[in-house]
Amino acid sequence: MNTKELKYFQKLGAKIKQLREEKGIDQKSFAFDCEIGRTQLYMIENGKTNPRLLTLIKISNGLEISINKLLEID
Repeated sequence: MNTKELKYFQKLGAKIKQLREEKGIDQKSFAFDCEIGRTQLYMIENGKTNPRLLTLIKISNGLEISINKLLEID
């Protein structure tokens, strides 16, 4: 992963974490509801992995936002 990609994944992860926390959902429950592993969610929220599209779709559904809105990073 190059520096630009790393920064994008860090921003995306921070956005997912912020939106999840705004809904008052803990990481373990959210991961379960999205049918992904808690460790995987942790890695995504901390920008340490490149999530697959299907995983991002599950997360956007769990957050009740469109995939487009989820991927919009300032």
